[in-house]
Amino acid sequence: MVTAAASAPMLPGMPASPAVSEIEQLALIGQPQPIRVPELLWRSWLDDPTVVARFEAKTYRRPVGRCTVWLGSVSSTGHGSFRAASLPGPSRRGTVPAHLFAYQLEYGVIPRLGWSGTDDAVLCHQCDFAGCVNPQHMRLGTNTVNRTEYHLRRRNLASPLSDVRGPAGRTRAIAAAIRTALSCEVDPDSIEQRIRCAEAAGLPLTLW
Repeated sequence: MVTAAASAPMLPGMPASPAVSEIEQLALIGQPQPIRVPELLWRSWLDDPTVVARFEAKTYRRPVGRCTVWLGSVSSTGHGSFRAASLPGPSRRGTVPAHLFAYQLEYGVIPRLGWSGTDDAVLCHQCDFAGCVNPQHMRLGTNTVNRTEYHLRRRNLASPLSDVRGPAGRTRAIAAAIRTALSCEVDPDSIEQRIRCAEAAGLPLTLW
């Protein structure tokens, strides 16, 4: 008999994980307490054109190579929150991180993601912008690697991680700039200029 864990795909950068009886994830970030989402439920959302269309409607795709910005609700960590489904039970069931939805839409369901205190896989932003949902800007790593990279890159005052508004404030400011520009029907170059202004507004002040 082949278990779900044994047949799970090994995605690029995924650390080795212990055998588990089924694929499920700790899907929510921050409060309330994370809940586990079975693989079959994830696949039902990722394979549903209506759910995917709702997700895409909340994103702004910038030119190739740049961050895709989440325009919907934002968690306290600055990550997008996407209500894939309204489910009975604890509050926010069916609400998942937008960047996780985007990554799995591109690459498939990640086995055993985000189990705190282990070396299981976590999804890391290489662009350091929590509000980005471009799967090309993400890779799988471990909690230890993610925290180490965070502390190293946060020392760079030009990094998104140094934003004085915090990750949630940065995401909301950039998304608000885009929504305002879209409502005015300005051209893409003008939208990029507004994004750059929103980014610069959060840079720490320096004396040199």
